[in-house]
Amino acid sequence: GLAAAGLLAAVLPRAVPGGQPAAQGPELRVLTANLMFGNGSPDRIVELVRRTGADVLSLQEFPPEAVAKYENAGLTKLLPYKVTDTRWGAAGSGLYAKYPLRALPSLPKTQMAMPSAEFTLPGGRRVQITAVHPVPPISAESLGDWKRDLGELPSGTAGTTAAPPTAPSPGGGVVRVLAGDFNATLDHATLRRLLGRGYADAADRAGRGLVPTWGLGQSRPPLTIDHVLLDRRCAVRSVRVYDLPGSDHRALFARLRLP
Repeated sequence: GLAAAGLLAAVLPRAVPGGQPAAQGPELRVLTANLMFGNGSPDRIVELVRRTGADVLSLQEFPPEAVAKYENAGLTKLLPYKVTDTRWGAAGSGLYAKYPLRALPSLPKTQMAMPSAEFTLPGGRRVQITAVHPVPPISAESLGDWKRDLGELPSGTAGTTAAPPTAPSPGGGVVRVLAGDFNATLDHATLRRLLGRGYADAADRAGRGLVPTWGLGQSRPPLTIDHVLLDRRCAVRSVRVYDLPGSDHRALFARLRLP
């Protein structure tokens, strides 16, 4: 009973909306989806971009042969700018956006493609976003790669390791967002260490942190392994999870208010 009570005390707060910083900046809408080797429904992806009004889309498991399928379905009509690193199988990822993207240097040591880009919102706020997809920690070797991949990701607040939520952003500054399939839940210490470097989990802040994004309808337990991590100075206005036919993941959407 004591063990169960301790577990509930640690986990149930994810289902309760948390406190929010007093962010007064522009709104940012982020959508992320793991396509399961490029098999996720292109029509559904385009529908979700349109429905959510997404400013930026992060795609994982994005092989070269799948690009035309999604773009021909109308993706680039809604999000005309892209930075992609497509690779065979599950290793490719990409970013699509409403606003011009400037590709940032690749993370130096990651096993999977995790492209990063910078764009500027109307009004001048700069955003840096990374499409996240470390290898799954399913063996001793991949466990080390997974830890290294997550450790290579940039800290949440540009120029610091863990700025407080209300810290000012000198000269406007840059807001960082990580979006994708982390192959990790909030129960993993490795992900919590990343959060400790200046991030917050959008679903956790919105009280949606226990909504599973992977493994539904399978023999394994469903897990919440897809995340939008935001500079902790940002506020979360809403989070939604959507089914994605053809994929074993669900799409995750977060509406943010920047500092």
